[in-house]
Amino acid sequence: MLDKATVKQINEFVYSKPRTVQELALFLKVNWRTADKYVEKIAADEGTVSARTFREGTRGALKIVFWNNLEKLAASEVQEHLLKQIEAGRHRDDFSPSEIFQYVDKNKGKVITLREHEYNSYKNLKDFTDRLKSAKQQILFFSGNMTWSTLANHDSEIRETLEKLGLKKVVSKILTRVELAGLESLKNILAINSKIGYDAIEVRHRYQPLRCTIIDDKVAVFKEVLEPKKYDKGELKERLYLLYYIYDADWIAWLQKVFWHLYRPAVSVKRRMEIMKPVFHSQ
Repeated sequence: MLDKATVKQINEFVYSKPRTVQELALFLKVNWRTADKYVEKIAADEGTVSARTFREGTRGALKIVFWNNLEKLAASEVQEHLLKQIEAGRHRDDFSPSEIFQYVDKNKGKVITLREHEYNSYKNLKDFTDRLKSAKQQILFFSGNMTWSTLANHDSEIRETLEKLGLKKVVSKILTRVELAGLESLKNILAINSKIGYDAIEVRHRYQPLRCTIIDDKVAVFKEVLEPKKYDKGELKERLYLLYYIYDADWIAWLQKVFWHLYRPAVSVKRRMEIMKPVFHSQ
């Protein structure tokens, strides 16, 4: 059983130096599979440790567990500068994903531009939900107010996808604004937990500028919306959506750390809703 004492043991054991899952299993006196499940659970719930498999798919495959150094988020001056911009932002217009994307290897990322009808198309919705369905361990959402998008009929599709993932023990963490606008979407998402019997989806309240979904260690997908009213007349004829796909493992790892950095001190959805009850009940 993974209790607080065991979590503390694992964190301290891995903090001193990276460990193989087999080393961890021997240390805890459990089998390899149990130790691996413990690591996945701590990585998903707390973000203090991470694991990476080397030589995957071969007989010599080796899974290493290492300390996720949340205290040192920036590996470079560039990342330190980006983090400061992100921390200072409250709304999506306060930070452009292009600021990150410009540093990603051109072979490890792509950006596409969609017009309104293309963004709201079933094809785009299917691409997003298919990516969600590919998750094996966790999904991290940097959200605005839980709408994710204005995709036609997207609410039910995404809820159904997250519910199925929850049944497979894939957890979702959502960093979002918990406020009157978007409250119904929030309630609908949280209802999934009651339906499947455990907190597969955890939501915390925070204003932050990123609109991004990180799926396992595989991909980070950013969204940026360009509004004509924010440009001089004639510069932008219609609303455009930019989708940035990042496959670079190092940048994904950094973005995961940024998520946990913002998520850990954020207010739980339960506490936020208790405090804001008079506001939420006014409508």
